[in-house]
Amino acid sequence: MINESALYETHIESLPLVHRGKVRDIYAVGGDNLLIVQTDRISAYDVILPNPVPGKGKLLTRLSAFWFEKLAHILPNHLTETTPESVVATHERSQVKERAFVIRKFDPLPVEAIVRGFVAGSGWKEYQQTGTICGISLPSGLRQAEKIPGGAIFTPSTKAQAGGHDENISLAETERLIGKVLTEKVREKAIRLYTEAADYAARKGIIIADTKFEFGLDKFGELYLIDEVLTPDSSRFWPAEQYQTGISPPSYDKQFVRDWLDTQVWNKEPPAPELPEEVICLTMRKYEEALKLLVTPPRESA
Repeated sequence: MINESALYETHIESLPLVHRGKVRDIYAVGGDNLLIVQTDRISAYDVILPNPVPGKGKLLTRLSAFWFEKLAHILPNHLTETTPESVVATHERSQVKERAFVIRKFDPLPVEAIVRGFVAGSGWKEYQQTGTICGISLPSGLRQAEKIPGGAIFTPSTKAQAGGHDENISLAETERLIGKVLTEKVREKAIRLYTEAADYAARKGIIIADTKFEFGLDKFGELYLIDEVLTPDSSRFWPAEQYQTGISPPSYDKQFVRDWLDTQVWNKEPPAPELPEEVICLTMRKYEEALKLLVTPPRESA
């Protein structure tokens, strides 16, 4: 994937453009479905970076498809059986091949379901100051990257508008936004999705430190898993063989990009700095290694 040309932005004229997100371009397919195209854009700190990562969109699509199928017994998802190539003009098929889904249109919840299994990232920074993560009290004396005692925790956040930043919110604020019953269902499903995925990944040599899920409702109020799921863009993946507490472990995700950006003079507002070629290449290699470990079946012995 790393040697192919990058797709920074789609230009599909056969369908109405609905929205361009940080990574995905969204088009209307009739009245009930959407075409979601994973571009090769990459974002950090809620800012779209100027350089694409060639092949990233195809990788995210393949990994999301894998997890959607694997976790469907926990919660249904928004995928349809319609092929993306069938809904665009012939000359536009190269823009969607291996990097798009046709999905059912649901009403997305106005919160993101963050699940944290380890003390890392912004959670570690908060814990050092207050002994809490997103207001949830944790035992004293935990080290950076340590597994959270008692199991993963649900720490919802708002969904920022374009140009804005996601913000952590309390359980009470989440209940105010979507109701107490739905909040509890989202919390229970999110933790179950994370726990099952993390257990599987651990057997493959990857620690999923935390992740983000998004959910939507159909017209009958039924809950569905939407957006992407358990990719390096939405999760913190650590190689198990290099894991240790007390440091920020090496990762298969875009933490490498964040770490490089942290060395730059940048206020985390657009425009972001140009990524060096070596950062782009190493990021894609990390993504590809994660995909290989998680999705590639083990070789059968002869």
